[in-house]
Amino acid sequence: MGIAIRVEHLSKEYRLGVFNHGMLYKDMQSWFARKLGKADPHARIDADPYSNRVDRFWALRDLSLDVVEGDRVGIIGKNGAGKSTLLKILSRVTAPTEGTVKIRGRVSSLLEVGTGFNGELTGRENIFLNGAILGMKKREITRKLDEIIDFSEIEQYIDTPAKRYSSGMYVRLAFAVAAHLDSEILIADEVLAVGDASFQKKAIGKMNDLSAGQGRTVLFVSHNMGAVSQLCDTGILLAHGRIELHDKMQGVINKYFSKGSYLSVVDLTSIEPAISQYGISLVQARRKDNDRNDMAFLPIGKIGIIINFKNGGRDFEGVVAISVSNVDTGNVVFSINNNDRKQFFSAGKDYETLFEFENILLPGQYSVHFGINHRQNTVYWATEIFVFEVIDTVDLNPLRSGTVFVKQHMEVKEV
Repeated sequence: MGIAIRVEHLSKEYRLGVFNHGMLYKDMQSWFARKLGKADPHARIDADPYSNRVDRFWALRDLSLDVVEGDRVGIIGKNGAGKSTLLKILSRVTAPTEGTVKIRGRVSSLLEVGTGFNGELTGRENIFLNGAILGMKKREITRKLDEIIDFSEIEQYIDTPAKRYSSGMYVRLAFAVAAHLDSEILIADEVLAVGDASFQKKAIGKMNDLSAGQGRTVLFVSHNMGAVSQLCDTGILLAHGRIELHDKMQGVINKYFSKGSYLSVVDLTSIEPAISQYGISLVQARRKDNDRNDMAFLPIGKIGIIINFKNGGRDFEGVVAISVSNVDTGNVVFSINNNDRKQFFSAGKDYETLFEFENILLPGQYSVHFGINHRQNTVYWATEIFVFEVIDTVDLNPLRSGTVFVKQHMEVKEV
């Protein structure tokens, strides 16, 4: 495998405080006013005339890296780390201030939602326009037109003006065009964040196919750690315009979250349940995938929590209930019970509860509560037996508090 992208001592400087009124004559009037020591005729009345001074900001600083052909590279970092600037330089949207970039092969990029689209044109017409911008020939677009439309899943609206499209429809169509371009390098910058979960899964699968099946190089910027870990083998962590770590993707993610632990289990021996009748006692709570307990985040997708407890009292028929609450607000986000299939608990026996749910929660801290009811009376209830924090997930749930619908499943069995 050769080198697809070589970056050497790359730096990008932006000048802050420069004029940009949208019209050249206004910029010139402001410039001359500043030179003559007069007030800016286009400034707000309450603005500080000396606050808009020229300054310099380095978005990228002395950055060097090699990307191997066919590699899938995830680029992560906090806002302002320089991720988007790097991709714009690699896409030749903007030029570097210092350093060199050498790219082997044709590049297709998705930098912003709707880039290259004309709102007055239909979706079909925009496929040809967007394809031409990305370097596709008309016969190439025509040959792949049906495949692009089918992948975008907006066939019903393909002849509707794009100005009537939602941001999700824009992304579907733009990604479909870029993914079907015969390029050697695909660059995607957070554009999938506005898509729904099913299309994100489909898009990530397509990028996997492009890399593994066709040998294309993929550079993927996202705050969705689940998507990045699923797609990418190699990761780059950017901080303040510099590469902090270039290594295996999981190691880079762990480094990103190294300043704190985002998954914890409460010491069950210290729990004092509100009601402890019938001799119920908790034994342990853990992630279903124990081999991945060291992961410092909960990825998008199904999450499993296993709760073990013991019936040290007498026989009874009961119902197990679990709820998840937002730690900040105290509100229950969702709950589940097996009221439709009551369980018989024998004295002296151990039991295991498997609780699975789809992680589509907003970023924040959440706690799991566990209880058992008998004849509509609570015989055991323990709060915060499992605490986790959701970070950088897709904003599928519009509510941070209150009860919401989350796909969930629970099984209780004797062990």
